[in-house]
Amino acid sequence: MTNVFDDPRITAVGLLYEAHAGLSARFSAQLEEHGLSSVEFEVITRLARSPGNQLRMTDLAAQTSLSTSGVTRVVDRMERDGLLTRRACPNDRRSSYAVVTAAGLQRLDETLPGHLRIIEQWFTGQLDPEALAALLDGLRRVRDAVHPGATAGSTDQEYELVEDTGAA
Repeated sequence: MTNVFDDPRITAVGLLYEAHAGLSARFSAQLEEHGLSSVEFEVITRLARSPGNQLRMTDLAAQTSLSTSGVTRVVDRMERDGLLTRRACPNDRRSSYAVVTAAGLQRLDETLPGHLRIIEQWFTGQLDPEALAALLDGLRRVRDAVHPGATAGSTDQEYELVEDTGAA
């Protein structure tokens, strides 16, 4: 009789959970040293990696694990801390952008070296280049299947439209 728990599908998901938990614990401790929660770090990083260091609030929610109201609460808190600001969307009065401030970019610059050391030591450094490329490909495929909105608003197209209207 075959043991259902020896199924490689269960092993794959179990290993993913274990790796995520281990990395999350290391990241949380390092982020705390810089006054950021993991959610705040995710938000500020996604914004900093987006055209114009900004995303529409709805796109930010789609890219994160947060609901629209959850994003609003995080952005409110980060705005009070001076890390983000809101900017009205010139094309849609119902929308607004979350934008990283200079202080937010500085906090990110202070946080990233330690964050990258943890990534190298405990994640990417454990893999040779071919294994890392295969893992990235596999993770993108899974991400795109289970979270198709994960890259919402990350193209330059909308930002270029804003710049073209002179409302940047």
